Amino acid sequence: MGYTTSDGVVLPDWLQGLVSPLDDKLGVAILELTAASCTVSAPLHGNTQPTGLWHGGASGVLVETAGSLAAMCHARQMGMGAVGVELSVSHLRAPRGDQMTAVSTALHLGRHATTHSVEIRDDLHRLCAVGRVSCQVIPLDHTDYH
Repeated sequence: MGYTTSDGVVLPDWLQGLVSPLDDKLGVAILELTAASCTVSAPLHGNTQPTGLWHGGASGVLVETAGSLAAMCHARQMGMGAVGVELSVSHLRAPRGDQMTAVSTALHLGRHATTHSVEIRDDLHRLCAVGRVSCQVIPLDHTDYH
């Protein structure tokens, strides 16, 4: 079961009501979601510094969103939730094109914690930033996403 986004991506029902206002402001779209991996994208335009370069905070949002959603997917399989507890981002080059795509890959999926590495690429498929997010697995009643 799941719901379908406007792009035709089928996502779990529990995710339907879980929309981050910050993700909305940045134009983040969820393209794929499993516990092991999550792919999200955001437009380059509108998410830049005053100089016109991709904003580092936007990279942080993509890393956090891709890793945390995958962690939530993992935690939900145990009837739990997940919240981010650590985030790091290294910027490698200025992106080109119109869209940034972040792909998280699980490094650890445990009963109490998860860690995902995230690669952010531009339209030319060049690696522009890398990051890591760790999440704590917690009871659902300690979260706002039931």
